[in-house]
Amino acid sequence: MNKKMSLTLIAIGLGMSLSNMAATQEKLIVYTSMKESLIGALKAKFTEKHPDVEMDYQSAGAGKLMAKIATEKESGKIMADVIWTSEVPDFFQMKKNGMLEAYVSPETANIVNPIPNFDGSFTPIRLGTLAIAYNTRFVKDNPPAEWADILKPEYKGAFGIANPALSGTSYMSVSLLKDKFGWEFFEKLKANKAKVGKGAGQVIDDTASGDLLASLAVDYITNDKIKKGAQLKLVYPKETLVIPSPAAILKGTEHLAASQKFIDFLLSEDGQKIIANEGTLPVRKGIELDAKFGMPSLEDAVSRAIPIDYEKLMSEKEETIKHFTQILQGR
Repeated sequence: MNKKMSLTLIAIGLGMSLSNMAATQEKLIVYTSMKESLIGALKAKFTEKHPDVEMDYQSAGAGKLMAKIATEKESGKIMADVIWTSEVPDFFQMKKNGMLEAYVSPETANIVNPIPNFDGSFTPIRLGTLAIAYNTRFVKDNPPAEWADILKPEYKGAFGIANPALSGTSYMSVSLLKDKFGWEFFEKLKANKAKVGKGAGQVIDDTASGDLLASLAVDYITNDKIKKGAQLKLVYPKETLVIPSPAAILKGTEHLAASQKFIDFLLSEDGQKIIANEGTLPVRKGIELDAKFGMPSLEDAVSRAIPIDYEKLMSEKEETIKHFTQILQGR
């Protein structure tokens, strides 16, 4: 056999091997509201750990993703295998509608799980915390430490909160603060001329620029800006706002094994380290947090968290947003 023929056969064999590998790869499509840097880093590590799975994702706001799933369901086929967002009520509704495939990952033995009556229909992957972000350039003495501090005269017209009609995270925060302190808290915010922003990102941007002195802020958005040099600091009042971000496998998936591998990976030490590095709380015990973020420990945050009644959150959403709008925006 001459050298040229040998090389040809090797090339053909290699091509067939690659072709067979591609043919045997499982597919996996994830719909997620997580930011690009997080889901991108997770995809890279997951692909490294599971070269047998070809993963792709679509990243968008939770509302857009749920609308997409509803449209796909009407057409007869949901394209996603896994859904991962921060809108916990959506998961309760999908469970109620029979849209989720229950899966209890063996990794759940290693996590702190705030989901009541957990049955594997959806699994917390990270814990989003909301706190008070303030501008360290303009607030040097007596920074806010408790929720009552933002009602003080020095924050008149200089505290921001995202509109709960436009932000699911803001809605959950408003609902929790209302349950803890009553509508009187928001009436005092109004008297102190608090500003309502379009979204969670906007009020943090306005705080970083100095247009606001402080705002109700999402941890990972704020910490991302701190990493990039923003003069911001997060402080956590003793009544902590802790909101899980669950993931679930959609019923009817043709890629169940790949979906289960992805849930396992998200809860694994590798996955949770990536999550912690993005400035948000992992759910896995024993994951070291970066001190620069100043976040409470996982156990501390959960122990201080204002309890969440998810059924109440779902049933009272319209009324809560309406009342908030009447108080803060006068309509």
